[in-house]
Amino acid sequence: MTAENTDASTPSQLGVTASLSLILDELRATTTEVTKHRGDDLDDLADTLATARRIFVLGAGRSGIALQMTAMRLMHLGLTVHVVGDVTTPAIGPGDVLLTASGSGTTTSIVRGADAAVKAGANVTVLTTAKESPLAALATAVVIVPAAKKLDRSGTASAQYAGSLFEQTVMLLGDALFHSLWLRSGRSADELWPRHSNLE
Repeated sequence: MTAENTDASTPSQLGVTASLSLILDELRATTTEVTKHRGDDLDDLADTLATARRIFVLGAGRSGIALQMTAMRLMHLGLTVHVVGDVTTPAIGPGDVLLTASGSGTTTSIVRGADAAVKAGANVTVLTTAKESPLAALATAVVIVPAAKKLDRSGTASAQYAGSLFEQTVMLLGDALFHSLWLRSGRSADELWPRHSNLE
C-alpha cells in the first residue's frame, strides 16, 4: 500500500489482519531472496561469530534494538557478547568481531565504530541493503538484505514505513544465526536456560 493509493483502499485493506499479511509476505519474499543469493554469506557470518574471541554488536535505532536481541541469544549460547555503548563494554581488539546493521551503510556512528574496530584488529560483519557503502567496505563479511532504505518512501521495495522491512529482517536473521549456532553446539535448551537473568 503506497502513499498514492491509500485513499482508494477498502476497509478490509486497512485492517490489522491485512497489514499483518502484507508484512509476512514481504518478509517471506525478502528472506527467500537472502537465502537464495546470500546463503553462503550467512554461513560465513555464522562461522565468524562461532570462532570469535568476543562479539560486539553495534546498531542504531530499531535495527540496533534487533541486534540487541541477537546479542542476548548469543549470550544464552555461552558466547561472550557486548553491546557497544554499555558502560561495561571493554575495548575491542584482535580476535573480536563487531556485528553491525545499517540499512544505508552510511550511519555515521556505525561507520566510525567499524573503522575503529578495523584499526584495533577486529573483524567487522555487516547486515545492510547497500553493497556499495562505507560500512560494507570495512567488512570481512557482508549480508545484503533486499529491503527499502530508511529514507526510501517510494513504496517500491516495501509498502511498509521507512526501514521497517530491513529492521524486521535483521531480527529474523539474528534468530536464524543463533538457531544455527545452537544446533551446531549440540547443547540442550536446559543447558542454555541457566544463563537467563534471574534478577527480573
